[in-house]
Amino acid sequence: MSIFKNEFITIFKEESHIPWLKIFTTVPYRELTDCPAELREMLYRTTEIVEEQMRGYYHPVKINIAMFGNYVPHLHIHIMARFENDAFFPESMWGKKQREPSLLLPDEKLFFEKLIKELENSFLNNGIM
Repeated sequence: MSIFKNEFITIFKEESHIPWLKIFTTVPYRELTDCPAELREMLYRTTEIVEEQMRGYYHPVKINIAMFGNYVPHLHIHIMARFENDAFFPESMWGKKQREPSLLLPDEKLFFEKLIKELENSFLNNGIM
């Protein structure tokens, strides 16, 4: 499910029991260094904003950020809020399941609203939108 889009990036929600977002470039670059410098800066700032918002809203034990693209050779960044009682912790979300999850998380709709507002403010302040 797409939660944010502009001419440079799209942010998708990964279907998972943890808060997990993926940032894709609109142009299907294979590697970060293939992107123009301005887009790399936007990706970094977007990743920072998502992390800050996840930390403030969900209060996770850890934020995981990953860039693989082995199966999908289109540059994208995974940002995941991790909790000691999520299904895989301390393993990666692609690792071996450790337990049934027991998370009680606040409403994601409010998180998305706050995140989108923060992204739009950041991009407007930098002349992107």
